[in-house]
Amino acid sequence: MPAASVLAGIHVAITRPAGTGAPFVRRVRALGGTPILLPGLSLRPPTDMPAARAALRGALAGDIVIFTSPAAVRFAGRLLPLRGAAQALAPGRGTRAALVRAGCAKAIAPSRQDSEGILALPALQAIRGLRVALIGAAGGRGVLVPELARRGAIVIPVHVYRRAPARLGQHHARALLAGAAAPLYTLVSSGEALANVLARLPADARRVLLAGTAVVSSSRLAAAAGAAGFARTLIADSPAADGLLRRLVADRA
Repeated sequence: MPAASVLAGIHVAITRPAGTGAPFVRRVRALGGTPILLPGLSLRPPTDMPAARAALRGALAGDIVIFTSPAAVRFAGRLLPLRGAAQALAPGRGTRAALVRAGCAKAIAPSRQDSEGILALPALQAIRGLRVALIGAAGGRGVLVPELARRGAIVIPVHVYRRAPARLGQHHARALLAGAAAPLYTLVSSGEALANVLARLPADARRVLLAGTAVVSSSRLAAAAGAAGFARTLIADSPAADGLLRRLVADRA
Protein backbone atom coordinates (compact mmCIF):
# COMPACT_ATOMS: atom_id res chain seq x y z
CA MET A 1 0.00 0.00 0.00
CA PRO A 2 1.17 3.56 -0.68
CA ALA A 3 2.21 5.71 2.27
CA ALA A 4 -0.67 7.10 4.32
CA SER A 5 0.32 10.66 3.44
CA VAL A 6 0.65 10.22 -0.33
CA LEU A 7 -2.49 12.29 -0.99
CA ALA A 8 -1.86 14.92 1.68
CA GLY A 9 -3.20 18.26 0.47
CA ILE A 10 -5.14 16.61 -2.38
CA HIS A 11 -8.92 16.90 -2.74
CA VAL A 12 -10.73 13.97 -4.37
CA ALA A 13 -14.29 14.37 -5.69
CA ILE A 14 -16.28 11.13 -5.71
CA THR A 15 -19.20 10.90 -8.16
CA ARG A 16 -20.48 7.46 -7.13
CA PRO A 17 -24.27 7.05 -6.62
CA ALA A 18 -25.69 8.32 -3.34
CA GLY A 19 -25.05 5.86 -0.54
CA THR A 20 -22.28 3.96 -2.34
CA GLY A 21 -19.30 6.30 -1.94
CA ALA A 22 -18.22 5.19 1.55
CA PRO A 23 -15.51 2.73 0.38
CA PHE A 24 -13.99 5.50 -1.76
CA VAL A 25 -14.11 7.96 1.14
CA ARG A 26 -12.30 5.50 3.43
CA ARG A 27 -9.58 4.83 0.88
CA VAL A 28 -8.99 8.51 0.15
CA ARG A 29 -8.73 9.33 3.86
CA ALA A 30 -6.40 6.36 4.44
CA LEU A 31 -4.07 7.90 1.86
CA GLY A 32 -4.19 11.31 3.53
CA GLY A 33 -6.49 12.98 1.00
CA THR A 34 -9.67 14.99 1.50
CA PRO A 35 -12.74 13.31 -0.04
CA ILE A 36 -15.64 15.36 -1.44
CA LEU A 37 -18.85 13.42 -2.10
CA LEU A 38 -20.61 14.60 -5.27
CA PRO A 39 -23.19 11.87 -5.96
CA GLY A 40 -24.24 11.88 -9.59
CA LEU A 41 -27.00 9.30 -9.29
CA SER A 42 -29.64 8.07 -6.89
CA LEU A 43 -30.46 4.34 -7.08
CA ARG A 44 -34.08 3.42 -6.42
CA PRO A 45 -36.26 0.28 -6.47
CA PRO A 46 -38.24 -0.49 -9.63
CA THR A 47 -41.61 1.16 -9.91
CA ASP A 48 -43.34 -2.19 -10.54
CA MET A 49 -41.93 -4.57 -7.96
CA PRO A 50 -44.12 -7.62 -8.84
CA ALA A 51 -43.17 -7.36 -12.53
CA ALA A 52 -39.48 -7.03 -11.68
CA ARG A 53 -39.70 -10.02 -9.34
CA ALA A 54 -41.38 -12.15 -12.00
CA ALA A 55 -38.79 -11.15 -14.62
CA LEU A 56 -35.94 -11.97 -12.25
CA ARG A 57 -37.45 -15.35 -11.39
CA GLY A 58 -37.60 -16.22 -15.09
CA ALA A 59 -34.02 -15.03 -15.63
CA LEU A 60 -32.66 -17.18 -12.81
CA ALA A 61 -34.30 -20.21 -14.43
CA GLY A 62 -32.61 -19.46 -17.76
CA ASP A 63 -29.11 -20.20 -19.04
CA ILE A 64 -26.92 -17.23 -18.09
CA VAL A 65 -27.49 -14.16 -15.90
CA ILE A 66 -25.14 -11.17 -16.05
CA PHE A 67 -25.31 -8.88 -13.04
CA THR A 68 -24.08 -5.52 -14.24
CA SER A 69 -22.95 -4.06 -10.88
CA PRO A 70 -22.93 -4.63 -7.11
CA ALA A 71 -26.07 -2.46 -7.01
CA ALA A 72 -27.78 -4.90 -9.38
CA VAL A 73 -26.95 -7.74 -7.00
CA ARG A 74 -28.18 -5.77 -3.99
CA PHE A 75 -31.51 -4.77 -5.52
CA ALA A 76 -32.07 -8.21 -7.07
CA GLY A 77 -31.47 -9.81 -3.68
CA ARG A 78 -34.27 -7.69 -2.23
CA LEU A 79 -36.66 -9.19 -4.76
CA LEU A 80 -35.69 -12.86 -4.58
CA PRO A 81 -33.01 -15.23 -3.26
CA LEU A 82 -30.44 -15.37 -6.06
CA ARG A 83 -30.62 -19.10 -6.64
CA GLY A 84 -31.38 -20.81 -9.93
CA ALA A 85 -30.08 -22.91 -12.77
CA ALA A 86 -28.48 -20.03 -14.64
CA GLN A 87 -24.73 -19.42 -14.67
CA ALA A 88 -24.05 -16.09 -12.93
CA LEU A 89 -21.49 -13.73 -14.49
CA ALA A 90 -20.14 -10.40 -13.25
CA PRO A 91 -18.17 -7.64 -15.02
CA GLY A 92 -15.67 -7.28 -12.17
CA ARG A 93 -14.41 -8.41 -8.77
CA GLY A 94 -16.74 -6.17 -6.79
CA THR A 95 -19.85 -7.54 -8.45
CA ARG A 96 -18.60 -11.11 -8.14
CA ALA A 97 -17.91 -10.59 -4.42
CA ALA A 98 -21.46 -9.28 -4.00
CA LEU A 99 -22.80 -12.37 -5.79
CA VAL A 100 -20.77 -14.70 -3.60
CA ARG A 101 -22.14 -12.97 -0.49
CA ALA A 102 -25.63 -13.44 -1.94
CA GLY A 103 -25.06 -17.18 -2.27
CA CYS A 104 -23.79 -17.44 -5.87
CA ALA A 105 -20.49 -19.10 -5.03
CA LYS A 106 -19.86 -20.17 -8.65
CA ALA A 107 -20.18 -16.67 -10.11
CA ILE A 108 -17.47 -15.83 -12.66
CA ALA A 109 -15.79 -12.50 -13.41
CA PRO A 110 -13.11 -11.61 -15.98
CA SER A 111 -9.71 -10.18 -15.16
CA ARG A 112 -10.49 -7.17 -17.37
CA GLN A 113 -13.26 -5.38 -15.50
CA ASP A 114 -15.51 -3.95 -18.19
CA SER A 115 -17.98 -4.98 -20.90
CA GLU A 116 -15.21 -6.15 -23.23
CA GLY A 117 -13.79 -8.30 -20.46
CA ILE A 118 -17.06 -10.05 -19.73
CA LEU A 119 -17.73 -10.57 -23.45
CA ALA A 120 -14.42 -12.45 -23.66
CA LEU A 121 -15.42 -15.00 -21.03
CA PRO A 122 -15.64 -18.58 -22.35
CA ALA A 123 -19.24 -18.84 -21.08
CA LEU A 124 -20.31 -16.18 -23.61
CA GLN A 125 -18.67 -17.56 -26.74
CA ALA A 126 -21.08 -20.32 -27.92
CA ILE A 127 -24.41 -18.86 -26.86
CA ARG A 128 -26.62 -19.15 -29.94
CA GLY A 129 -30.15 -19.91 -28.75
CA LEU A 130 -29.30 -19.49 -25.06
CA ARG A 131 -31.31 -17.21 -22.77
CA VAL A 132 -28.94 -14.55 -21.44
CA ALA A 133 -30.43 -12.07 -18.95
CA LEU A 134 -28.84 -8.73 -18.06
CA ILE A 135 -29.70 -7.81 -14.48
CA GLY A 136 -29.44 -4.08 -13.82
CA ALA A 137 -31.18 -0.81 -14.61
CA ALA A 138 -32.54 0.70 -17.79
CA GLY A 139 -30.13 2.79 -19.84
CA GLY A 140 -26.36 2.61 -19.57
CA ARG A 141 -23.67 2.02 -22.15
CA GLY A 142 -25.52 -0.60 -24.21
CA VAL A 143 -22.50 -2.60 -25.45
CA LEU A 144 -23.55 -6.01 -24.13
CA VAL A 145 -27.03 -6.26 -25.61
CA PRO A 146 -26.16 -5.80 -29.32
CA GLU A 147 -23.06 -8.00 -29.10
CA LEU A 148 -24.85 -10.82 -27.27
CA ALA A 149 -27.67 -10.63 -29.82
CA ARG A 150 -25.12 -10.73 -32.66
CA ARG A 151 -23.78 -13.95 -31.16
CA GLY A 152 -27.26 -15.44 -31.35
CA ALA A 153 -28.34 -15.23 -27.72
CA ILE A 154 -31.89 -14.49 -26.63
CA VAL A 155 -31.13 -11.35 -24.61
CA ILE A 156 -33.49 -10.55 -21.73
CA PRO A 157 -33.03 -7.20 -19.90
CA VAL A 158 -34.25 -7.39 -16.30
CA HIS A 159 -34.50 -4.04 -14.52
CA VAL A 160 -34.22 -4.58 -10.76
CA TYR A 161 -33.55 -0.92 -9.95
CA ARG A 162 -33.65 2.47 -11.64
CA ARG A 163 -31.30 5.43 -11.77
CA ALA A 164 -32.32 9.02 -11.14
CA PRO A 165 -30.27 12.22 -10.78
CA ALA A 166 -29.06 12.74 -7.21
CA ARG A 167 -29.70 15.99 -5.42
CA LEU A 168 -26.76 18.31 -4.94
CA GLY A 169 -27.08 21.06 -2.34
CA GLN A 170 -25.15 24.16 -1.39
CA HIS A 171 -22.89 22.13 0.90
CA HIS A 172 -21.57 20.22 -2.12
CA ALA A 173 -20.65 23.46 -3.86
CA ARG A 174 -19.11 24.90 -0.68
CA ALA A 175 -16.91 21.82 -0.28
CA LEU A 176 -15.51 22.36 -3.78
CA LEU A 177 -15.03 26.10 -3.36
CA ALA A 178 -13.37 25.71 0.04
CA GLY A 179 -10.61 23.64 -1.55
CA ALA A 180 -10.31 25.64 -4.76
CA ALA A 181 -6.59 26.24 -4.22
CA ALA A 182 -5.79 22.54 -3.66
CA PRO A 183 -5.07 20.03 -6.43
CA LEU A 184 -8.40 18.36 -7.28
CA TYR A 185 -9.05 14.96 -8.84
CA THR A 186 -12.53 13.73 -9.77
CA LEU A 187 -13.17 9.97 -9.84
CA VAL A 188 -15.53 9.10 -12.70
CA SER A 189 -16.95 5.65 -13.49
CA SER A 190 -20.22 6.74 -15.15
CA GLY A 191 -20.81 9.29 -17.89
CA GLU A 192 -24.41 9.71 -16.76
CA ALA A 193 -23.31 10.51 -13.20
CA LEU A 194 -20.72 13.03 -14.44
CA ALA A 195 -23.31 14.79 -16.60
CA ASN A 196 -25.72 15.01 -13.67
CA VAL A 197 -23.06 16.48 -11.36
CA LEU A 198 -22.03 19.13 -13.89
CA ALA A 199 -25.65 20.05 -14.59
CA ARG A 200 -26.47 20.54 -10.92
CA LEU A 201 -23.45 22.45 -9.66
CA PRO A 202 -23.51 26.27 -9.68
CA ALA A 203 -21.19 27.85 -12.22
CA ASP A 204 -18.38 28.76 -9.80
CA ALA A 205 -18.21 25.26 -8.31
CA ARG A 206 -18.39 23.70 -11.78
CA ARG A 207 -15.39 25.78 -12.88
CA VAL A 208 -13.38 24.51 -9.89
CA LEU A 209 -14.26 20.91 -10.75
CA LEU A 210 -13.36 21.24 -14.43
CA ALA A 211 -10.06 22.95 -13.63
CA GLY A 212 -8.91 19.74 -11.97
CA THR A 213 -8.12 16.26 -13.27
CA ALA A 214 -10.70 13.59 -14.12
CA VAL A 215 -9.70 10.01 -13.34
CA VAL A 216 -11.81 7.71 -15.51
CA SER A 217 -12.10 4.00 -16.14
CA SER A 218 -12.21 3.85 -19.96
CA SER A 219 -11.32 5.73 -23.13
CA ARG A 220 -15.05 6.34 -23.65
CA LEU A 221 -15.27 8.16 -20.32
CA ALA A 222 -12.03 10.00 -21.10
CA ALA A 223 -13.70 11.39 -24.22
CA ALA A 224 -16.76 12.38 -22.18
CA ALA A 225 -14.60 14.12 -19.57
CA GLY A 226 -12.68 15.96 -22.26
CA ALA A 227 -15.91 17.05 -23.96
CA ALA A 228 -17.22 18.28 -20.60
CA GLY A 229 -14.22 20.58 -20.30
CA PHE A 230 -11.87 18.94 -17.80
CA ALA A 231 -8.41 20.43 -17.97
CA ARG A 232 -6.79 17.00 -17.76
CA THR A 233 -7.82 13.33 -17.82
CA LEU A 234 -6.19 10.12 -16.59
CA ILE A 235 -7.36 6.62 -17.55
CA ALA A 236 -7.34 3.91 -14.86
CA ASP A 237 -7.41 0.16 -15.47
CA SER A 238 -10.58 -0.41 -13.42
CA PRO A 239 -13.71 1.46 -12.25
CA ALA A 240 -13.25 0.06 -8.75
CA ALA A 241 -11.98 2.30 -5.95
CA ASP A 242 -8.55 0.64 -5.90
CA GLY A 243 -8.11 0.99 -9.66
CA LEU A 244 -9.06 4.66 -9.82
CA LEU A 245 -7.00 5.59 -6.77
CA ARG A 246 -4.00 3.59 -7.97
CA ARG A 247 -3.96 5.76 -11.11
CA LEU A 248 -4.30 8.92 -9.02
CA VAL A 249 -1.46 7.90 -6.71
CA ALA A 250 0.74 7.09 -9.70
CA ASP A 251 0.13 10.60 -11.01
CA ARG A 252 1.30 12.10 -7.74
CA ALA A 253 4.48 10.01 -7.61
